[in-house]
Amino acid sequence: MEDLKGKVALVTGAARGIGEGIARAFVQAGSRVAIADILDEEGRALATSLGPQARYCHLDVGDETQWSAVVSQVVDAWGGLDVLVNNAAILRFSRLADTSLDDYLSVMRVNQVGTFLGMRAVVAPMVRRGGGSIVNISSVDGMKGSNNLVSYAASKWAVRGMTKVAAQELGAQGIRVNSVHPGSILSHMTPSPADNPVVADIVANLAIPRIGLPADVADAVLFLASAQSRYITGCELPVDGGFINCRRIPFDA
Repeated sequence: MEDLKGKVALVTGAARGIGEGIARAFVQAGSRVAIADILDEEGRALATSLGPQARYCHLDVGDETQWSAVVSQVVDAWGGLDVLVNNAAILRFSRLADTSLDDYLSVMRVNQVGTFLGMRAVVAPMVRRGGGSIVNISSVDGMKGSNNLVSYAASKWAVRGMTKVAAQELGAQGIRVNSVHPGSILSHMTPSPADNPVVADIVANLAIPRIGLPADVADAVLFLASAQSRYITGCELPVDGGFINCRRIPFDA
């Protein structure tokens, strides 16, 4: 397992789902973890269950002022910040013609603006630590187009592009920036194949024919956060069972 002993990490959208899996993996790897979310009850419960290496911070990622306050809290409590995982996101299904501007902008505020604000907020404390790692959670929908996902896909393509810009600008300061692109991961956003025929069809035709788990994404993020990936920046890592690069075509026998 990658070693994060002595590191301090901030994970957004960490009260449940993929973010919770990432927070748990980081604590197991020896990191102290700030669990940031707007789900206060769930976030506090998770932090309590993880022990003194974890703390909960209320954070609306689209609020610039709250970012400044949370980063200051983490630095004051633990002396610095080494890792940021921009995981918080919302998903809304609607056809292009039926998507209101308000709905579109609400998705962009969390998924795109939240990632921008997060990256910007951690540059100074990471530079003071001599460097760090930023991992932005995009999606397979940030690498392709999908019907009924105009706002979500737009936001995740933006995360992919911002990751590369930040990697170019921050590399000389010791800060690496990479993106992870999950596919169908069992969480509050993606139902079980047993309960949803669309998900079941997607999973059945993957090169690795099972739904992903939060731990699958967490292991990839853990690698990119650790020194094991010290010469990797600006990359995009799909965690999707082969959905993007090697999806099976179901020919009849």
